[in-house]
Amino acid sequence: METLREFGQFLRTRKKYWLIPLLLVLLLISIVVVITAGSALAPFIYSLF
Repeated sequence: METLREFGQFLRTRKKYWLIPLLLVLLLISIVVVITAGSALAPFIYSLF
């Protein structure tokens, strides 16, 4: 949790607000990959990347 707090401070201090949408997209993609890793959809998801 300390790392997330420091990263939040970095974003506010350096005014790097454009990184927030990028990180959210990466987080959503990683969640989709983890959730579908054991299902029948896995070959279709992995073909997208």
